[in-house]
Amino acid sequence: MKTTDPQAMYSEWMSQLINQTPWQEWMKPATSLSDIPLIDTLREAGATIDAVALARLQNEYTQEFAKLWQDFTMSKLPVLSDRRFSSEDWRNHAMHSYSAACYLLNARFLMAIAEAVEAPAKTKQKIGFAVQQMIDAMSPANFLVTNPEAQTRLIESKGESLAKGISQMLADMQKGRISQTDESAFEVGQNVATTSGTVIYENRLFQLIQYTPLTKTVHQRPLLMVPPCINKFYILDLQPENSVVRYAVEQGHTVFLVSWANPDEQLSEVTWDDYIEDGAIRAIEIVSQISKQSQFNIFGFCVGGTIISTALSVLADRGLFPAASLTLLTTLLDFSDTGVLDVFVDEMHVAMREQTIGRQGLLPGRDLASTFSSLRANDLVWNYVQSNYLKGEVPPPFDLLYWNADSTNLPGPMFCWYLRNTYLENKLKVPRALTVAGNPVDLGAIKAPTFIYGSREDHIVPWQAAFASTRLLNPKQVDQNIFVLGASGHIAGVVNPPTKKKRSYWVNAATARTADEWLANATEHPGSWWPVWAEFLAKHAGKMVKAPVKPGSAAYPAIEAAPGRYVKVRAG
Repeated sequence: MKTTDPQAMYSEWMSQLINQTPWQEWMKPATSLSDIPLIDTLREAGATIDAVALARLQNEYTQEFAKLWQDFTMSKLPVLSDRRFSSEDWRNHAMHSYSAACYLLNARFLMAIAEAVEAPAKTKQKIGFAVQQMIDAMSPANFLVTNPEAQTRLIESKGESLAKGISQMLADMQKGRISQTDESAFEVGQNVATTSGTVIYENRLFQLIQYTPLTKTVHQRPLLMVPPCINKFYILDLQPENSVVRYAVEQGHTVFLVSWANPDEQLSEVTWDDYIEDGAIRAIEIVSQISKQSQFNIFGFCVGGTIISTALSVLADRGLFPAASLTLLTTLLDFSDTGVLDVFVDEMHVAMREQTIGRQGLLPGRDLASTFSSLRANDLVWNYVQSNYLKGEVPPPFDLLYWNADSTNLPGPMFCWYLRNTYLENKLKVPRALTVAGNPVDLGAIKAPTFIYGSREDHIVPWQAAFASTRLLNPKQVDQNIFVLGASGHIAGVVNPPTKKKRSYWVNAATARTADEWLANATEHPGSWWPVWAEFLAKHAGKMVKAPVKPGSAAYPAIEAAPGRYVKVRAG
């Protein structure tokens, strides 16, 4: 197996299936661990496996396999707790039930073997990730010949399900990605990204949207929102009932938002410095000019938080402090712990990117989308292979998955700088280790109370890494910083409106030096963390004044209605 890209892996597995090559060796029952090819593969690669651990695993495997075989000979069906095999079709057919049980047994011990490898932590992480990718790809649920649900559907539909599945697979091959939702059900500006507003500025990197007030009076100090540039901003404005943007407007804030351009070849030489100077800093200048406020609330989400924090540090070195407060949602500033994404970052990978697109070029949005999908391959890849292709089902409309498929390119020079200086070398947290837009970067020079949010099940920004920002920002008044921990993951934890009354969050008013210390004394509350954030914003937003009659100003007149043209550009 030469690739860990799930979509490429599926093509390879299907090719192997058609040609009857030894992919079955990974799935079939084995009387000994030594019969499983992974051990030979690891040894050929020079990996050392702890002999004591391997002997213990061999003994456990033999016992569990013997028990499974005994149950099979006695017509006792195995218990399949994995949701991939939860339908009655798997339990009603002994051979399929046994096939799934053998797969799960082998999968568990394959991962145990990977864990027994004696290697540095990062090497073990890479091995574990690659093995997990192969395990996910080898599930009998992924192939027509071993999926009883798909076979039942094939018979019941008299072949129509397979014909439709093949048609959908061919259509996806043309798109270059697996369809996760009915994309025809959505249109940006029509039923997603619908909060009323006006584009009042644009340059080659972004459009600036000013949203229409929903209250007669507003806070004197506006709110500037900087979303990530690696995907579209409307994750913060999907539907009126779960829109972070609309919620802030409803709380009486004049909201400005950066809508990043989707780069093409004309932006192939854009750098990180450009994103800071001509992007974030330019947006700060315009908001200040329109609102006539020297300070206002500033917000950054994910990479947008990294960008705006860098910009505020650059401005601090210039003697400017525009942030009355800073909000960072699932943002990395200290890249010591980058979670599962760490498997994609090493010197060889970064150097390869620098050689190919470091001076000029684009990182295609589909590459980023494929990477993020591989982090949850069963949910975001194989689940749709089974439903779309094997069963011929049409994926239902889902706004979040429509947004997920609306990928964004990145300029090569900008991406390579970001990859090396943050993920690989972790220099952003080191005072004055980096120079951006002509100024040394010192995050500790940002003098603003900070609201920091992390999601407990976030696999992209581990919540402990988000918490680390509390010690980097506003260090002389760290007691003014607030950390809130939400339930769920990177997106679902953020997009959790109070009206839904879902999930929960944790708060701890006392300062703590470590994430574990903070959590040990934190209190869990049901529902959304948004009201806690709203209270924080209001505290730093100034007095209430009459809402502006029209957007922009004489210097920054209306250009077009929100959400603007930039967000509608699809990645090539």
